[in-house]
Parts: sequence; C-alpha cells; structure tokens
Amino acid sequence: MTAQTPALEPSVSPSAAPAASATHPGVVNTFRGLAILEVVSHHGSGLALRYMQPEWPLYTMLAVVNRTLHFAVPAFLFLTAVLLTRSLLRAPDFKRYLWRRLTRGAWPYLLWSTLFMGWYVLLGLRPPDTLTDPDRWALYLTQGKASYHLYFLLVALEAYLILPLFLGLARLRPPLWVAVGLGFAAQVGVYFLNRHWWHLAFPASHITWYLFPLIVGVAVAARHDEFPDWFRRHRLLLTGLLLAAAAAYVPQGVASLSGQPVVPMTYSVSAWLFTTFSAVMLYGLCRTWGGLTGRVGAVVAWFGMVSLQIYLLHPPLLQLAEQWWPPHGSGTQRVVTVTAFGLGALLLTALTGHGLLRLPALSRALFGR
Repeated sequence: MTAQTPALEPSVSPSAAPAASATHPGVVNTFRGLAILEVVSHHGSGLALRYMQPEWPLYTMLAVVNRTLHFAVPAFLFLTAVLLTRSLLRAPDFKRYLWRRLTRGAWPYLLWSTLFMGWYVLLGLRPPDTLTDPDRWALYLTQGKASYHLYFLLVALEAYLILPLFLGLARLRPPLWVAVGLGFAAQVGVYFLNRHWWHLAFPASHITWYLFPLIVGVAVAARHDEFPDWFRRHRLLLTGLLLAAAAAYVPQGVASLSGQPVVPMTYSVSAWLFTTFSAVMLYGLCRTWGGLTGRVGAVVAWFGMVSLQIYLLHPPLLQLAEQWWPPHGSGTQRVVTVTAFGLGALLLTALTGHGLLRLPALSRALFGR
C-alpha cells in the first residue's frame, strides 16, 4: 500500500529517543518512501518483462529483480499493524477507530475501484457492459480486481477490521521470536484451511494471506521500546534468515513468472518468510537510522509522505505510456524506455500528491486524508 499506509495515525507520544520512535515522521516516511519506490520498480520491471523474450539473459535478470521487489504489500500491512496497535493500546476508542477506518479505508477503496472500472473501459481494455454487469461489480469489489493493484486497499480494509481482535495478544506482550513462530504457524494453518476447505479464488486478495506480517507487527507494537535493541542483537540472524528465504523464494517466483510449474506450498511458505523478514529488516533499519539523513533521506521521505497517492496514480500513467510509446529496439533499449516511464510516473504522481496536500478538502475526498 502500498502505498502510503492507509492506517497511519498522526505521530504521538515519541519515545525518549525521538529519532528512533516508530511514529517519528522520519521513520514512518522513510519506511513508506522505500516501500513505494519498491512498488513502482516492481510494476515497471513487470511491464518491461512483457517486452522481453524468455530466452534473453536480460529477461532472467529482470525476473529476479521483479520477484525480489515483491514485499511492499506485506511491509505496508506490517507497518499498519505497528501503528494502529500502538494507537489502540494507548487509547482504545473503537467508535473513533471505526469512523476513521471507514473514511480512510472504505471510501477510497470504493471511489478508486469505481474510477478504475471506468478507466479500463475508456482505454478499451474492458467492454463497456462491464459497468452495468452486477456480477463484475461484485467480483471487482469483493476481490480487489477493479485494477491489478487495488487488492491492497481491500486487504488493508480487512486488516483494519480484524486488528482490534489482536489487542489481547498485544497486551500479553509476547517475545518477538515467539510472535514470529505464532505468526508463521497461523499462516501455514491458513494455507491448509484454504487448500482443504475455503478454496478462495484469490487468496492473496484477503488479509488471511498476510497474518504472518500482521501478527509480527502487533508484537513489535507491544514491545515498541525494546525493538531497536532486539533488532541490533539479532540483525545478523535476521539477515541470514532473509537471505535463506530469498534463496528459496526467488527461484520459485521466477519459475512461476515464466509459466513453469512450482510446488504451491513451497512457493507460498518461502514467499511469506521472505516478505515478512523483509518488512522486519526494513523497519529495523529505519528505526536504527531514525530515518535517513541528508538529501537522499529527504527525497525518500518526500516520496513517503504521498505514497498512497503514488500507489493509486502511477499505474494509469504506465498504461498510457505503454500504449503511446510501446518499448522497442534491443532488450537494453526497452529497459531504458520502461525505466523512463517509471521515473516519469513516480515524479508526476509525487508532485500531484504534494500539490493536492495543499487542497485538504480535495485530498480528503480523493484519498481519505
């Protein structure tokens, strides 16, 4: 989401070390900025792959990059769990919580789903009768399929609804490694439930497919002040686990991307481990740094401030660029062309997002904040 985390609350109650506070703007915006840069890169590499021949070495390189840059949704959900759980632990005002989730989650999801349904018809990618077909509306709204990226808003909305159920776990303050074990066990349990009973058509469009990062995020929120020290003590182990998970997941992901058969459970389990440890590592680095400093940090945070806007607006720009200027030439030339598309979409949407922040009423109407 990722987008700017739809669940973000204003920064409150910084810890004794403000630069490392989970709610310090430098930490939050750095995390969101790095994650949204990953999202645009992921979508751009996916676009470039459509113009590559599978036998080209460049195809394999891009496929590895694309699968490696595939952790943003779990990362944003992890951050959502951290921030909202901390907010609920401080002041469990569930009436206010529900209202803010409706205005910041449900409304943008319904609005942008409707807009994208019209957009795809306008581009000629879907027939006009899509707009009058109640079955299509039901599919798009219940499965996050109005556009390929909108499933995140649906998953985030579901996360808002179930996070209060995890307050009991947060109040128990489980050790973080215990929470990792609990989250992983719950996620594997969901896999078998879906395989044998639920049979969800699009399991990745629902929060049950992201319980692992959500539960770990709840535990990190409960042990907020202890997390930086825990991360420093275990960063080498976490790095090793992340690399091991990447070694298991990325080849499976590349094979799946290329249309080759994969073992579903191996693919899913390795993906959960890779994306969740990626989120923990990214968050740990942001907490340790207290947000990047200097010009690079300022730029990353600048993108992070409007990451939801970038998330929602960059796909149509990529689609227009692809329709108007289809990549051609050598593989390298096509990569350069798509890179230009991605950079242009990133900058234009970031500038648009920051411009809309100067129009608060319009920004709230479009993005819920």
